[in-house]
Amino acid sequence: MIKWAIIFAIAALVLALLGFGGLAGAAMEIAKILFWLAVIIAVILFVLGLTIYKKVT
Repeated sequence: MIKWAIIFAIAALVLALLGFGGLAGAAMEIAKILFWLAVIIAVILFVLGLTIYKKVT
């Protein structure tokens, strides 16, 4: 998911350089959403990993 966030961020930069402001803004918003979604999923999996590890050992 981070890979897609980076791809959308790079696409937004290229679109901004070419003068497509609306598309660049949309791509950047998608990149931000994907980034924060990946961070939230990583934190949830980290917490679950800690709790499951304590129950297993």
